Amino acid sequence: MNNNPTLSEAKDKGCFPIEKIKKLDTPFYYYDMDVLKKTVKAVKNEIKNYGYIEHYAVKANANKRILEFLAAEGFGADCVSGNEVKAAVNAGFPASKIVLAGVGKTDKEINLALDLNIFCFNVESLPELEIINSLAAKKGKQAQIALRINPNVDAHTHEYITTGLNENKFGFAISQLAETLNKLSYLKNVKLIGIHFHIGSQIEELEVFERLCIKVNEILGWFEDRGIKLEHVNVGGGLGVDYADPNGHPISDFKHFFEIYHKNLKLSEGQLLHFELGRSIVAQCGSLISKVTYVKEGETKKFAIVDAGMTDLIRPALYQAYHKIENISSELPEEKYDVVGPICESSDVFAKDYTLNKTQRGDLLALRTAGAYGEIMASQYNCRELPKVYFSDKI
Repeated sequence: MNNNPTLSEAKDKGCFPIEKIKKLDTPFYYYDMDVLKKTVKAVKNEIKNYGYIEHYAVKANANKRILEFLAAEGFGADCVSGNEVKAAVNAGFPASKIVLAGVGKTDKEINLALDLNIFCFNVESLPELEIINSLAAKKGKQAQIALRINPNVDAHTHEYITTGLNENKFGFAISQLAETLNKLSYLKNVKLIGIHFHIGSQIEELEVFERLCIKVNEILGWFEDRGIKLEHVNVGGGLGVDYADPNGHPISDFKHFFEIYHKNLKLSEGQLLHFELGRSIVAQCGSLISKVTYVKEGETKKFAIVDAGMTDLIRPALYQAYHKIENISSELPEEKYDVVGPICESSDVFAKDYTLNKTQRGDLLALRTAGAYGEIMASQYNCRELPKVYFSDKI
């Protein structure tokens, strides 16, 4: 909903097959598979230098074709619900590469994961630990677990997507670790194989990850002092993307990101480091394409009323998030508009006082960097249809 960035935003538009797009019913999600392929290649080129393991965060985008592509590229899957586990398996992710996180895992979800023999449960509380142990015992199994620990590192991001501080619903506080280890000594149907961290999402200050490394080193030392050698360390995801300039920076700074962990994290011989990137893999490949239904003249401003709404892309309404908007139909001189949707809610606003090429009824607008937390969060509020999906190589 923010105004246009004044310095960092590039003026050039994204590359869309406009003549083909004009023939399609809007609104719809458009995925540029070339961008996705280049992003995945960049990730794989970096992690192979260090032997790191990547589990794609399914919550960012669970489109079946995208999941199938990432599974075929050898990624694991980070899931936060039973249905995400099912989607991952159906897309070709081996259960041996699936981790299940989430603060409120139900018995049904835990049993599903146990039956599939997933790689690991990222456990977030003592009651959950006890339930997993109990359900595994009934099946005669031993579940592999990692403790999700809150390192109390401020991610300097939106309060709704900060998850690593002491007082929130996620994970164990450091002060609870001694009690948790004592409990584990009595639970025979769970096996502690690692520790897990995730401090937040859309982190743009990479120094935050250096501070996380310092905390992880301290916590690993705490375990080692007690004679516990952990096989796996999972540091989650969180790497941000450039919403202001998707054309200039279509791929996040994976090189610097992974270098930070290589230089600052002190792993023991044989310890494996896992990541759970989501947004930085899929965000830039996706755009929401919407048609202008009306241009309404107010007393002091103009409204570009489009056929997409908060049901199709909720991030601006939920987080006051910025998405670069392009009128891909117009090369006319620029004017300012409030870009709004048709939903009967005052929060159904994509941007205020936003500069676009002169906009008219029937023009197509592209809301960029919508590949993460876009299609996956769409709803049918107002009995609207879910947005359709098209791919650059199959349009």
